[in-house]
Amino acid sequence: MTSVLTVTRFAPSPTGYLHLGHVRSALEGWRASRRDRGRFLLRLEDIDQTRCRDEYAAALLEDLAWLGLTWDGPVRKQSEHFDDYRRALDRLDAMAVLYPCFCTRREIRDEIARAGGAPHGQSGSPYPGTCRDLSPRSRDEKRRAGFDYGLRLDLARALALTGPLDWVEEGESGAHRKRVDPAPLGDVVIARKEMPASYHLAVTVDDAIQGVTLVTRGEDLMAATDVHRVLQALLGLPTPHYRHHELLTDAAGRRLAKRDHALTIRSMRESGVSPTEIIAQVAPTERGSGRRSRRG
Repeated sequence: MTSVLTVTRFAPSPTGYLHLGHVRSALEGWRASRRDRGRFLLRLEDIDQTRCRDEYAAALLEDLAWLGLTWDGPVRKQSEHFDDYRRALDRLDAMAVLYPCFCTRREIRDEIARAGGAPHGQSGSPYPGTCRDLSPRSRDEKRRAGFDYGLRLDLARALALTGPLDWVEEGESGAHRKRVDPAPLGDVVIARKEMPASYHLAVTVDDAIQGVTLVTRGEDLMAATDVHRVLQALLGLPTPHYRHHELLTDAAGRRLAKRDHALTIRSMRESGVSPTEIIAQVAPTERGSGRRSRRG
């Protein structure tokens, strides 16, 4: 019997410079792949053409190489594979599990406030369903009028097709199955008027095409895995195992991220910090216990 080699990936968005939180995630996947001489892939999630920049993409590759985190094969850029996402989107549309949503962000917030008892997921309140039951005529009129819209996944219809689902989470104490419950995220946006994929659809398709067997990412994306499992079932895609690692935080307990102006690898390099020192700061604890934070 031939064992399956572990294939992991690191998939940053080139909207800023590599920071310590990135390195924590990259290191998790890189080490998992190297344990059994598997493959570590690099993907640039650059479908957001308004925020992604070539100079950030080049800097990400340079900083990873400087840290010694080498990858296998060519870098996959999402912006070069829109046709893959369009094909998947067409399949979902043919299943009647998508509907156009013409709501602005303010309209969504206002309706949730009026609902009063709307449930709250890990990313806030889910979409309240304003456009879910629009008539075909109303949808066509809005489209002809040039309204912007997103294509949302009709979760109820999707789950009626897939039935109960689960996925495997790997942890320090072993692997266990988690039941899929995407309700907290609600009818997520799968694509937009001018873009054939959102994050949810693109990463699901990419992982399947690249043969990823273990998805390693931060615990803040745990809830998104339920949506990705539903998409895998609808599209007939393989289901990798998952490992959601704890997040790096600063001394005040705040998550390190680009929007929080986390310390970049570039600035640390310029100040004389070595790759070994950076790796030591973000390396997982031996038993996975305790939330690692950066002191300072």
